[in-house]
Amino acid sequence: MPRGPENSGDPPRVLFGRRLRELREAAGLRQVDVGTRAGVSTAYVSELERGGRGPTLDVIYALARALGVPVSRLFPDPDDDQPHYTHS
Repeated sequence: MPRGPENSGDPPRVLFGRRLRELREAAGLRQVDVGTRAGVSTAYVSELERGGRGPTLDVIYALARALGVPVSRLFPDPDDDQPHYTHS
């Protein structure tokens, strides 16, 4: 099954990290801002974004609150191998 550029067969923690970074940057926040709001260290946020660690469920909820998004927004669809386009 072909994979899109976002998924490319990467493990879930890597996909999660990419989405976390995407949402953080879209919100105009720094890693330290997200870490402070979520109650975790900046180093931990960095490690999550790089896919070096997988977060606990408690941390996932704290990150969602810190970013002001529903928890589901932190999870890319692993079966979505089509690029996303916006219609004008």
